[in-house]
Amino acid sequence: MKRMLVKNLIIKAEKDIKTAQDLFKLKHYDWSLFIWHLAIEMIVKAKIISLGKQIIYTHDLVRLFKLAEISLDNKLLSQLNEITTFNIEARYDDYKLSFYRKANKAYAVKWSLTCEKIYSLVRKQL
Repeated sequence: MKRMLVKNLIIKAEKDIKTAQDLFKLKHYDWSLFIWHLAIEMIVKAKIISLGKQIIYTHDLVRLFKLAEISLDNKLLSQLNEITTFNIEARYDDYKLSFYRKANKAYAVKWSLTCEKIYSLVRKQL
């Protein structure tokens, strides 16, 4: 059961990455980054489950990485804090507009590459 759940989360995360890449190509940078956040969240939750732990219902990547027993240096901690801000689904409209303006192409390129590296870091541990 645990193995199947981990596998399903990996499949979902990889589908999310494809969606994020497609949204980037369409210049929907804010939504691309939002989906990248979801992909990282899914892969970390897969890692948590693989350790035999219960996942917690949070979008806070730092909390999830700690639960997944993934060591955090200052750089990774800072990156995860920024990526957590990409989760705009339940945010207020003024925050969404602010993030939309912030998520220009240069910002999206930088953070998409960062997300890809972080995703790979976790994926290699599964």
